Amino acid sequence: MNGDKVLYLESLCKKEGLGFLAFDYSGHGNSSGKFEEGTISRWFLDSLDMIDHFVKTPVILVGSSMGGWLAHLVALQRPQIVKGLLGIASAPDFTDELMWKRFSYKQQTELINKGKTVIATEYNLKGWTITKKLIEDGRKHRLLGKTIKLNIPIRLLHGTKDANVPITYSYQLLDLHTTSNIAVTLIKSGDHRLSRKEDLIILGHTLQELIETYLLTKEE
Repeated sequence: MNGDKVLYLESLCKKEGLGFLAFDYSGHGNSSGKFEEGTISRWFLDSLDMIDHFVKTPVILVGSSMGGWLAHLVALQRPQIVKGLLGIASAPDFTDELMWKRFSYKQQTELINKGKTVIATEYNLKGWTITKKLIEDGRKHRLLGKTIKLNIPIRLLHGTKDANVPITYSYQLLDLHTTSNIAVTLIKSGDHRLSRKEDLIILGHTLQELIETYLLTKEE
């Protein structure tokens, strides 16, 4: 909730007189709970709870990395209220594609026999504890490899220097979506965070475009 992208978008929405909602998933940031107890299903329910309890008007979802995956799941589940989606280095199916399939034999064995393994990460000096439950649960929510039927405008941003989520993820989503109102924007030299000043400006312009697109559609 306190990240550069969130604060930038919050400021932008306040300036434009728009509503804004941000939250940390359970086990993340300021929220209670332990990360290792989380699953995609649990964080998906966190997202639906936020939408159902706090959003009474049409909403445009913005999600970064795992948040991009969850934003897609929410949009599919709540089509009556979600009117646009902005994904930032979206990482659908990452629990399988970027974790399980890339784990060493030792890590896979630890997951199977002990139910968890620890992976190194730049975001946590102690590493992340990845559970067997997280990997197995993620397979229930796979998006890649099948048609994604969302009749809303979608914009996907991705940095060319993203070392965590390959650019091919955004290209795959581009191909899988049925809507023709979808575009991928590559940001030169951008990393996974996309939190530089120039990244934030592009992010803000992209959100404003989605808002204008919704308003035009509403008028029609």
